[in-house]
Amino acid sequence: MDVKVTIRFDEVVVNKAKRYAEKNNISLSRLIEFLLQKTTSGNYSSLENLPISDWVSQVSEGEAVYQTKKKSRKATKSEYFSSKK
Repeated sequence: MDVKVTIRFDEVVVNKAKRYAEKNNISLSRLIEFLLQKTTSGNYSSLENLPISDWVSQVSEGEAVYQTKKKSRKATKSEYFSSKK
């Protein structure tokens, strides 16, 4: 049985969450329900006990990209400014 709950979030967070839910073909309500279920179903007495990898996976918008090669400062600067175009 569904229960209606009124909660408040920062507008920026809500907009990001709506886009994420839409990309994943799920309603915002079901996304929040899923995250709450995952968070509360474990043996976690607080958010500090929730493994960081689980938490990041639940709220991230995509896979993390790790760079293993060091880039020169010039290359990093060039990459940064080209991404802003």
